[in-house]
Amino acid sequence: MRVLIIGSGYVGLVAAACFAEAGNEVLGVDVDAAKVERLKKGEIPIFEPGLDEIFHRHLASGRLAFSTDLRDGLAEADAAFICVGTPQAEDGSADLRFVMRVAEQIGEALSLRAVDAKPLVVVDKSTVPVGTAARVHGVIQGTGTDRAFEVVSNPEFLREGSAIQDFLSPDRVVVGCGSDHAESVMKALYEPFLKASGGKWFRMDPASAELTKYAANAMLALRISFINEIAGLCESVGADVDCVKTAIGADHRIGPAFLNPGPGFGGSCFPKDLQALLKTAREHGHSLMVLASTVEANRHQKQVLGSKVRRHFGVEGGAPAPLAGKHFALWGLAFKAHTDDIRETMSLELIDSLISLGATVAVHDFEAMPAVKSKIGSKVTYAPDPIACCEGADALLIATEWPQYKAADLGLVASKLKAKVMFDGRNLFRPEAMKAAGWVYHSIGRRSVG
Repeated sequence: MRVLIIGSGYVGLVAAACFAEAGNEVLGVDVDAAKVERLKKGEIPIFEPGLDEIFHRHLASGRLAFSTDLRDGLAEADAAFICVGTPQAEDGSADLRFVMRVAEQIGEALSLRAVDAKPLVVVDKSTVPVGTAARVHGVIQGTGTDRAFEVVSNPEFLREGSAIQDFLSPDRVVVGCGSDHAESVMKALYEPFLKASGGKWFRMDPASAELTKYAANAMLALRISFINEIAGLCESVGADVDCVKTAIGADHRIGPAFLNPGPGFGGSCFPKDLQALLKTAREHGHSLMVLASTVEANRHQKQVLGSKVRRHFGVEGGAPAPLAGKHFALWGLAFKAHTDDIRETMSLELIDSLISLGATVAVHDFEAMPAVKSKIGSKVTYAPDPIACCEGADALLIATEWPQYKAADLGLVASKLKAKVMFDGRNLFRPEAMKAAGWVYHSIGRRSVG
C-alpha cells in the first residue's frame, strides 16, 4: 500500500520505518526543509534502538522517501497518517494547531486525487483528545473538497526505548472508524504485525479510540505513582518495597508491570496526557480526583532524591548556599533508559536544585547529553564516561536505569569519589551488598545503610 506519514518526529519516524519494513511504499512529510534534507541523507534526529537499521535499509531500497510537500504523495496514497506534535497548552489541554493545519492542507490537496478514487483514509496517529477526529473531518470538509475521504483514530502505544518492537509486534491495535472501507485499509496495514505478535484488533468509534489512549497512559501513570507512594511508606515503617512489589505483582489481577519505584515519571507522554485528560474532564463537568492526585504525587516524587541529598548533608533552609564546595556526580539525564528524551525528566530539576544550593554537578548519560547541553549549556560538567563523572565528587546520584550503570565496577567508582556515598533513584543495587562494601547507600523504598 501507499502511505503518507505527516510529521517526522518520534511517532512519525517509527511508523514510517515500520510500515516500510512491512512492504509498503512510504513518503514521510515534514515542513522543516533542513530536517527533510538530513533525513534524505540518512541522518536520524532521534535515538531509538533498532530504528537506524530499518530506516537505512528502506531509505536505500526506495520504500522510504521524504518530502516537504504532502501533495507529492496524496494523489496515490491509500492512507495519510497525521503524526505531528500536540504540545501541552498553558491551560493543560493538547494544542491541536499543527493537527488542524495538516487537516487543512490535506483538504486543499485532495483535488489531486481522481474523482472516482477510493476514499482517502486520514488517520489521527498523534495523541489527541476526544472529538479530534470529528474536528479534523470538519476542517477537511470545510475546504470545499468534493473528493471522498474518511477520518479514523489510530492511537499509538509505543514505549520509548522499545518502540520498534512495540510497532512490529503489537499486543493490540485500536482503530476508531465508521466504515468497513476504512477498517479494511487499516487492517491491511497492520495485518503483518498482528500475525507476528498474535495481537488483538479493536474496532470502535473514534471517540472511544481517542479516550482509550489517554485512559491507558493514565492507568500506567497511576501504577507508577502508587508504588512510589508505597515506597515512601516502606521507608517510614522499615519495610522493603522490593519485597512488597514482588508479592503484590504475583497476584494475576495486578501483575508486575509498572511497579518499579523511582524518581517519578517524565517523558513526552504521561505528564502531558494526564493534564490533557484532566482538562477534557473539566470541560465536561467531571472531576477525575484519582488522576489529579497522581499528578500531585508525581510532582512530589521528583523531589525525593534531592530531599535525601539535603538531609544527608544537613542542609538547612535558611542557610545561604548550604552546599557550597560540594560536588556531585549524576548518572542519567534521560527520563528513562534507552532514549535521549529529556522532556519532563527529574534530572534537570535535580540539577537546578543542587546548583541553587551552591553545589557543582558533573553529569553523564549514554544518549541524552547533547540534548541537555543544548538546553542548559555549561551549567554542569559533561563527563565522557561514568567513571570520569565520579572524579572528586562528594556523592554519586543515579537518576536513569541504564544497564551499564548497574554493571559498573563499584570499586573503581569508589576510588574516584571523595566518599563512598550513593543516592540511587533507580534501586540498581541491593542495600545489603552496598553495606558490606562500606557504602553509605540511599535508595527508594528501602532502608538506608552505612
